[in-house]
Amino acid sequence: MSTLLRTNITELPLLKRGKVRDIYAVDDDTLLIVATDRISAFDCILPNGIPDKGILLTQLSRFWFEYFQDQVAHHMITADFDQLPDILRASHPELRGRAMLVRRAEVIPFECVVRGYLAGSGWKEYQKTGQICGIQLPAGMVESARLPEPIFTPATKAESGHDVNVSEAYMIDRIGAELVRELKETSLRLYQAAAEYVYQRGLILCDTKFEFGLRNGRVLWIDEALTPDSSRFWDQASYRPGQPQDSFDKQFVRDYLESLDWDKTPPAPALPDHIVRATAERYREAYRRITGRPYDGA
Repeated sequence: MSTLLRTNITELPLLKRGKVRDIYAVDDDTLLIVATDRISAFDCILPNGIPDKGILLTQLSRFWFEYFQDQVAHHMITADFDQLPDILRASHPELRGRAMLVRRAEVIPFECVVRGYLAGSGWKEYQKTGQICGIQLPAGMVESARLPEPIFTPATKAESGHDVNVSEAYMIDRIGAELVRELKETSLRLYQAAAEYVYQRGLILCDTKFEFGLRNGRVLWIDEALTPDSSRFWDQASYRPGQPQDSFDKQFVRDYLESLDWDKTPPAPALPDHIVRATAERYREAYRRITGRPYDGA
């Protein structure tokens, strides 16, 4: 199994290398987003990646953007390798399956998080305050419990370090009530529809984060869409409230790193082969469950 940890597309200007994605300018109106196989944990990029992770993330985003295309405007133009510019197809076969052409948009600087269950940072906050992002929840809830209804819990986008949960009022103060109302309604609607879809396929959508941008005054759904990197998917058959759940994401990697004598500062340790293989299988299984077809390579 091979991994792609870094792209080098000299034909296009590189705008940014994120934790996973490399972003290039195609022209004044279009970007090329390439999902590599990099994986990060505790805000550190690990030295070895997860084979085909970037392809699986790109193709899952493609699936969801197409699934919701009649309901929510998004930035994807194509994720089909054969529709990339000729110069890229001729010189960069490594882009097959992992590259997406998208429309440019002005990024709205908030993560639009929707939670349907009590987990992660939400569980930690609830234990301290009985609330999440200023939303009061019933007393006596246990870890991984289903919430009475999905809740919108925004967070600030951090270039480095952890995103920070904020209240809806904080978000309104920064970008205005009308835009927040649209983002909240869209996020809750997407979450609810996706949660119902994956439940029929044996998965629980615990929580997810959406990102949006503005293009000519119109809100666009951008970045990635309902992938294991942006969402917490649980196996419906093994779901047990009152404890942490196994999830189809990189939690397996975090758990391994927690078992080491590592202070969570760079450089991060390399992952052993069995952790890499098991993590790759989780991403493939999420793809299979969601799309209804096995992953057989790009």
